[in-house]
Amino acid sequence: MFFSRVMAGLIVLASLFSGPAMLAQRAPGFLRADGTQLVDGSGQKLILRGMGLGGWQLQEGYMFRLSNLGQQYRIKEKISDVVGPQQADRFYDDWLANHTRRIDIDSMAAWGFNSVRLPMHYNLYTLPSEQEPVAGQHTWLAKGFALTDSLLNWCRANKMYLILDLHAAPGGQGNDLPIADRDPAKPSLWQSEANQQKTIAFWRKLAERYANEPWIGGYDLINEPNWGFDDPKDVRGTAESRNVPLRKLMVDITKAIREVDKHHLIIIEGNGFGNNYAGILPTWDPNMALSFHKYGNFNTQPAIQRFLDLRQQYNVPIWLGESGENSNTWFTEAIRLMETNDIGWCWWQLKKMGLNNPLEIKTPAGYQTLLDYWSGKAPKPTAAEAQQTLDELLANTRLDRNQYHRDVIDAMFRQVQSTRSKPFVSHTLTNNATVQAADFDMGRQRSAYFDADTARYQYTPGVNTDGNRGRAYRNDGVDIRLDPTSKSPYVTNTESGEWLTYTVKVAKTGSYAVQFRVASDTTNGRLSLLTADKPLLTAVDVPNTGGPTSWQSTSAQVVHLRKGLNTLRLLIIQGGFNLAAMEFSTANRKPATN
Repeated sequence: MFFSRVMAGLIVLASLFSGPAMLAQRAPGFLRADGTQLVDGSGQKLILRGMGLGGWQLQEGYMFRLSNLGQQYRIKEKISDVVGPQQADRFYDDWLANHTRRIDIDSMAAWGFNSVRLPMHYNLYTLPSEQEPVAGQHTWLAKGFALTDSLLNWCRANKMYLILDLHAAPGGQGNDLPIADRDPAKPSLWQSEANQQKTIAFWRKLAERYANEPWIGGYDLINEPNWGFDDPKDVRGTAESRNVPLRKLMVDITKAIREVDKHHLIIIEGNGFGNNYAGILPTWDPNMALSFHKYGNFNTQPAIQRFLDLRQQYNVPIWLGESGENSNTWFTEAIRLMETNDIGWCWWQLKKMGLNNPLEIKTPAGYQTLLDYWSGKAPKPTAAEAQQTLDELLANTRLDRNQYHRDVIDAMFRQVQSTRSKPFVSHTLTNNATVQAADFDMGRQRSAYFDADTARYQYTPGVNTDGNRGRAYRNDGVDIRLDPTSKSPYVTNTESGEWLTYTVKVAKTGSYAVQFRVASDTTNGRLSLLTADKPLLTAVDVPNTGGPTSWQSTSAQVVHLRKGLNTLRLLIIQGGFNLAAMEFSTANRKPATN
């Protein structure tokens, strides 16, 4: 059943690939700043709705359950250890070929995105400074430019803006090592004049190449600087009050770009992961935008007021250049907040292992064996075993092997505009039917469901919430886990007052027996079933089944349902139990007349 739902999602996905004909017409021309707004080539205000391609050119360990390794160069070292350097090089070549392809960009366009942010790793475009044959010169590599050209062609075909983002700068731009693939044993971007000059030359090279390309949306100069310039103890750069080296480097980059490219938007980011603009402003170019990043805080006006103030004070557009990694509820609220304030946005990220993105990379068989070896918990696998696992991982990065999370896309687009719910899957009651508890309707919190804990606010002091604590199956705020034996999803961590709605098509008016598939290690659980806020069942006691995955069906009770669509609300009167399904069957009672 679970596998069939995955395949159904991919079939739905495939039906969307109709290409540019489905896209709203957008004026060609350069994206640019016009006062506090971004406008397209015809001068019309444009709200960027984008997605970042994290994990493609630059792997961060957490994306692949490798947080203990962190940086990409360390991941590559571990791969080399198990299959050898030559096969490791082949793995990375195949990774670049598989991870992001034309079908990925076509899909994003069909879902509603109008822009793509490319996180670039400099080492695909030029040699590290310490490897240059002649110090101070720059060797250019074809691989990175070819990848960018291909991506640009796919974006152009879909009338989507491509924003170039230097995510891993020469030497690394901060003390958060994984985001820039930084080796702390070598000079950082800020500790090496050679690295700074290479960064400037790199941007000039890109600008020269794409100077006349209108579907390049802009140049995001340095992703998330995080460095203590005046105070080395301020390792994240959040308290820096002057940021002199950061401003100087971005000014120098802009000057180099403008020598060859007068058209494109320059996007700057403050210190402290893009948000500390102290000492950086005023702007130094008339075609510029400020980027800020937002994770794990409240989606309220005060949370973004400082950036709104900068927009007005300096008459410059602002852009939420990176956000996400949360629940659907948080996504909808954050995007509504941005669009209400005329701010474009770009989410992070299209795909990884995990469900809070549109596409999920499935974990290959044997992967845990590799993880256990790399963390020192298991012996080294054979080269053949490791190669088989890595080959499966490569295949799993392709969209046709990804798990499509349509609930994420629904939350990012439809739910931003509508409070209405819609079925997650089709439920039809004939003689017998099972409605999986995790297949509740898609929609906003307090519309499709109510859960006491719907999002993560990990960067808000004193707020310890986790959203979907099971982190399985769906990215809504409801807690869902997978049964360890059947791998079927079930609702867990139920709390009093929570509820779920289900749109059910009833084939024939009549009486139906309903049972609830539950598991519990207490005798306190109780639930009810309503339709149109009228009780069908006032109270059903949940028995102690002997454990959280020891499943048992409650006693059958009779409900009366009308032919056609019925909206059922399952209310948790007293929580503390797990819920797998509602089981319906025809009751031994004469049906009512239609």
